Amino acid sequence: MFYEGRMATAPDSDCFADAPMAARDVARGVCRLFFRQDQFALCEVPLPNGRRADLMAIDAKGCLTIVEIKVSRADLRGDAKWPDYLDYCDRFLWAVPSGFDLSPFDEAGFRPEIAGLLVADRYDAAVIREAAHRPLAAARRKAETLRFARRAARRLLGDLDPGLAGMD
Repeated sequence: MFYEGRMATAPDSDCFADAPMAARDVARGVCRLFFRQDQFALCEVPLPNGRRADLMAIDAKGCLTIVEIKVSRADLRGDAKWPDYLDYCDRFLWAVPSGFDLSPFDEAGFRPEIAGLLVADRYDAAVIREAAHRPLAAARRKAETLRFARRAARRLLGDLDPGLAGMD
């Protein structure tokens, strides 16, 4: 993510504004990992089903990845909405801070056969388990790629002229 001569490795400045610092740090580390993998992420991406993905990334082949960030066990255990993200991505990953108990992610309810797992801090992220690649249908891919591109352009425009773009 380069623009105006600077690398954007952190999520959008307004993203995670009301989230714990740990969530912002995890997002930043995941974005840095993705950058090295030639993937570029947007934070807090609204989905057509009314849900909001913490991070959504796209790679050079158009593969869409959604990352759900969890910073506490209570937040993880209380999340029943995450399966609603699966229809909007080719890959789904959990991301947690260092020191997080990883054992729940092996439970059937968290679908370890498809969901990947990252551990991150503000400087980087490590892949603990790769996510299964489950290709989107062509029509869904086209729609989601277009939504991603338009949202990214709208956010960039908002950086250049906040009066024009507004919030998503």
